[in-house]
Amino acid sequence: MTGTEDSFISHLIELRSRLMKASIVVIVIFLCLMPWAGDIYDLLARPMMLALPEGSKMIATGVITPFLIPVKVTMLVAFLISLPWVLYQLWAFIAPGLYTHEKKLIAPLVVSSSALFVVGVAFCYFFVFGVIFHFINNFAPKSISVAPDIDSYFGFVMTMFIAFGLTFEVPVIVIVLVRMGLVSVEKLKQIRPYVIVGAFVIAAVVTPPDVMSQLLLAVPLCLLYEVGLLLAPMFVKITQAPKESESI
Repeated sequence: MTGTEDSFISHLIELRSRLMKASIVVIVIFLCLMPWAGDIYDLLARPMMLALPEGSKMIATGVITPFLIPVKVTMLVAFLISLPWVLYQLWAFIAPGLYTHEKKLIAPLVVSSSALFVVGVAFCYFFVFGVIFHFINNFAPKSISVAPDIDSYFGFVMTMFIAFGLTFEVPVIVIVLVRMGLVSVEKLKQIRPYVIVGAFVIAAVVTPPDVMSQLLLAVPLCLLYEVGLLLAPMFVKITQAPKESESI
């Protein structure tokens, strides 16, 4: 019993150490970026500013909003920059307890899922926002002066980033489901029509109520689902455990 308690405590100490190492790097990068917090927010707001009429600006209705929102954006950027280090700390904590074939499964999934999430966010920022914001501002009546609140804009942007980031995780989700034996590739192919309908329903709920922005989310989701169906059998074959008795 004492040995079990000592092992549990040692794991907690190791976890605390890994969390502290990851947090320190995030905080240091955040502090280094803080002098440019305003510029970082301007970069985030660029897609909207390009769509607004010349000379237009966003507004801030809260007393501390002009300070708080750029700080939040800077913290998120610091976390993204330090993400490889954070993932390394996570991997260093869990890797010693994994079998070799489990390491073959988790390592590429962690790397690929992180990369795909970033690609989804980049796709949203560089392409989707331009389409959505131009459509909305061109559709607005001439009697309306469009001046988005920075707090509302931040909330909308984060929602879209998460939606597109998770959409680009679909191949990883498909691969994990197949690899864990929860569902077969054949079954996933059979439910393809339901997935397509579900993709458009999700797009209709998450994106603004225009056809173009819904297509920009639903179509990649469907295509990435097909990519997952193609890669899943190959990934399962590569990461299949050669022996149940394989040592750690």
